[in-house]
Amino acid sequence: MFDVEIKYVHHVDIDKVKWDRCIENAINGLIYGYSYYLDIMSKDWDALVMNDYEAVMPLTWNRKWGILYLRQPVFTQQLGIFAPAFVENDMTNAFLKKTMEEFSFAEINLNYANRCSHATVMRSNNILLLDRSFNDIEDNFKTDFVKKIKSNDLIYEAGENVEEVISLFIKNYSKRIHVSTEDYQNLLSLYLLLNKKGQLLIRKVRSHDGQLLSISIFLRDSRRIYYVLSVTLPEGRTKQSNYFLLYYVIREYSNRNLIFDFEGSDIPSIQLFFKKFGGIEQPFPFVRINRLPIFLRTAKRVYDYYKFGKEKERL
Repeated sequence: MFDVEIKYVHHVDIDKVKWDRCIENAINGLIYGYSYYLDIMSKDWDALVMNDYEAVMPLTWNRKWGILYLRQPVFTQQLGIFAPAFVENDMTNAFLKKTMEEFSFAEINLNYANRCSHATVMRSNNILLLDRSFNDIEDNFKTDFVKKIKSNDLIYEAGENVEEVISLFIKNYSKRIHVSTEDYQNLLSLYLLLNKKGQLLIRKVRSHDGQLLSISIFLRDSRRIYYVLSVTLPEGRTKQSNYFLLYYVIREYSNRNLIFDFEGSDIPSIQLFFKKFGGIEQPFPFVRINRLPIFLRTAKRVYDYYKFGKEKERL
């Protein structure tokens, strides 16, 4: 039986200093959980707080049809419960029970350290430990993949222009994903802030004649490098420049006490791409709570179908 005090705390009452200290000291602290990340990507978030910020869970809410609900902010892979030790089922259930006292509907990702017997599905992520020599890391790469990279005569270098990467991403991928203009503006604000804090890296690959082939943004905290935004242009796909870029990022940051977080995908072809780097599976739970009245459940299904198509219905 899990018996502790879990309080609902409105955004205005959250102690941001204690909050960020909890995330920093948590065994599963992730960049998405810090107050400065949430303040931009989900400005009205509230929280569940256990005892005196011993463990916390952000509640990233929105309102539609007059109903408050929880949703996963865009470009925010995992949230859930952050705590000093792995979160077992009883603790997860206690937090979710408290959540359901406030919200009738939720579609949220917990994090890899949250055990959850009621997960709707486990979502895929891959990580790679960087705390060893690059030769040791490379030994676990797929052999054919390494040969292709070393046969490419490309140039790997740092970039500086955050706006350029986001603009290229929107130009090349906006039709494939459902992200609002406001969300992209928030993302730019977040990345400019992280750049000032020294927590953002831009790396790119170009040909010897100066043509840009791939460019990516990576975020960094004290534990991880996160592969968050990437653009590969048509000529780059032909030359497999994104493989080249990741290969050299991993080489650049090898021999450090860091984890490379691929921000994995449930799309099989992308999973296969990440597996070529010989990493570790680190899945996390997706939870759907739906206690809406029947007529609203039906309206939600119809809305999802026409906005997102059948793929959304299968999640």
